Amino acid sequence: MSETLDQLAAARLVPVVVLDDAAHARPLAGALVEGGLPVAEVTFRTAAAAAAIEQMAADGRVLVGAGTVLTPAQVDQAVDAGARYVVSPGLSREVVERCAERGVPALPGAVTATEVQAALAAGISTVKFFPAETSGGAAAIKALSAPFGDVRFVPTGGIGPKNLADYLSLSSVAAVGGSWRVPRDAIAAGRFEDVAAMVAEAVALTR
Repeated sequence: MSETLDQLAAARLVPVVVLDDAAHARPLAGALVEGGLPVAEVTFRTAAAAAAIEQMAADGRVLVGAGTVLTPAQVDQAVDAGARYVVSPGLSREVVERCAERGVPALPGAVTATEVQAALAAGISTVKFFPAETSGGAAAIKALSAPFGDVRFVPTGGIGPKNLADYLSLSSVAAVGGSWRVPRDAIAAGRFEDVAAMVAEAVALTR
């Protein structure tokens, strides 16, 4: 499981994807690879999520995970489809435990000291910091990193080109999640060349 988290950290960016049609999954995988970022978090916000994960996982070139996972049943759906990591907006011990049973890392949401401590108590040391900007942004992560030096954060929510560097400059930030480089409308319209270009632009910001 730590290998998967290391891969996310190496990528530095995690595209958060909302897919309304699983038929777009493979072309999107191709666009991510072309743009130099073979990683995706497919959110369970649509009925197409599990099928989309299955298609992207079958492509074989993308490290695909499931986002917005709220229940153990969704963990099973995601892992059965091929998800290699699971992301939740908050901390659910039931979800974390099911992820452990299924052998995939869980990244639960945690934005307060109490929530970070709860994650540590559940055996989690990499957490999603969501919603990042409205929860204090990079400054809040920096403050939490003082007492929780071994915790790594994946901030998501309200992050884009203008403030990306604020987060990536923090040693405690493993990677940054966001949807600005994989717009839902561009995917729905089949503009995968545009998506590849946006992904490449985002990757360039990390160098």
